[in-house]
Amino acid sequence: MQKVRPESETGPAYPIASVNNALLLLLLFREQPRVRLTDACKYLGVAHSTAHRLLAMLAHHGFVQQEPVTRAYVAGPALVEVGLAVVGSLNVREQARPAMEELNTELGETVHLGVLEGNQVRYADAVESERALRVVARTGTLVPAHCTSLGKALLSLMTDQQVAEVYPTSDEPFTARTDQSITTQAELLEEVAKTRERGYAVNSGETEDDVGSVAVAFRDFAGRPAAIAVAAPSSRLNSQRISHIGELMIETLAKSPDGPRRG
Repeated sequence: MQKVRPESETGPAYPIASVNNALLLLLLFREQPRVRLTDACKYLGVAHSTAHRLLAMLAHHGFVQQEPVTRAYVAGPALVEVGLAVVGSLNVREQARPAMEELNTELGETVHLGVLEGNQVRYADAVESERALRVVARTGTLVPAHCTSLGKALLSLMTDQQVAEVYPTSDEPFTARTDQSITTQAELLEEVAKTRERGYAVNSGETEDDVGSVAVAFRDFAGRPAAIAVAAPSSRLNSQRISHIGELMIETLAKSPDGPRRG
């Protein structure tokens, strides 16, 4: 766990340490879903009393909340609302929605929209399946990019050097969500190369056991990258259906003059 570096080496002219530490704690939730008091102390390099006061103030405003059993802190309603408000302002949602609804109707599966945030994917929108056994919508959540088809599709728009900068070997083994998750740069680069070759990315139980997905990356009208994924229980994703879904997604994104564009 490394402290997030500010974008500027010098930082603001008049830094306020308490504000800086509170913001750093909020950024820590991008890396892990639960933060214990000891995690906060180590991350910020401050005393327990200081970390406790910071977390108490964040909890007071609803940015974090404490689990009653584990005593760990998790994202609170205010933090989730801020994230969803930002997601809601993304233009790409409006552009991608028609294609997502068409894929949902055609395939009967949940369709997700995602954008890259560092080495994680932000789920920006979803059209949920109506089937009893389905993948639920994840709008607003963050998941490690290398564990998702959305992430691998988005990484395929980068060069190998750019992918290596986001996923350096010094960070190995990468965070694993399941036993199937990619944990090394070499594995990731190989999977990204396959994604570029076939035009779509595949996730086979790498985010959740018994859940898979197929994703295709595109760029919005401003040239910003995003990706759409069709997610389903693994029992409905044999190799033949995966190929069908991938080809259908490529065709759907390519045919709409007013929607998102590939490449």
